[in-house]
Amino acid sequence: MSFFWVKTNRWIKRLLRGWIWDIPNQYNHIFLTFDDGPTPEITPWVLDQLATYNAKATFFCVGKNADLYPEIVSRIIAEGHQIGNHTHNHLNGFKCKTTMYCNDVEQCEQTLPQKTKLFRPPYGKINPFQAHWIQKKGYKIIMWDVLSVDYDASTAPEKCLQNVLQNTESGSIIVFHDSQKAFQNLSVILPKVLEQLSLQGFVFKEILYT
Repeated sequence: MSFFWVKTNRWIKRLLRGWIWDIPNQYNHIFLTFDDGPTPEITPWVLDQLATYNAKATFFCVGKNADLYPEIVSRIIAEGHQIGNHTHNHLNGFKCKTTMYCNDVEQCEQTLPQKTKLFRPPYGKINPFQAHWIQKKGYKIIMWDVLSVDYDASTAPEKCLQNVLQNTESGSIIVFHDSQKAFQNLSVILPKVLEQLSLQGFVFKEILYT
């Protein structure tokens, strides 16, 4: 069983302070993010849910998926959301050489129709050499403050919802996945997250770095 923090430990944030873990603000802005898409049916469904609440979000796209479904990426952008680079082949940075990893990031960059300075490593796994190269390229490494754990089929939707509702605060960056694997949980929790956090006065914003 993999170990993870639902709420990112403050010491990790301090140790890796050059990465973006949250975006503190006084306006109750929070930042929903969706990894691993675009995926037919699922990503459009997510966009429909967001539109219901006039919510903006950031989609970290896998390049090979963006290449297959450019019309979905175009819709993401047209509806005012941001896109980010999630490598072309969803690589685990701990399991591949830096040159291979960086080439994959560049391939994704060339595939995406809109230039982005946002990068999130798949699985949150990236070595210092890869991170240094990516930051030299001008990317901001966007991590997270709250992990929904929607991707884990052994985690009940009620627990995923609890993970988000109990740990979100102003400035939180929250991770979901617009993937087939996560949809069993995502389909239950996303409408409830949008409804309940809206009622608590939170505003859903896209991540902006220029």
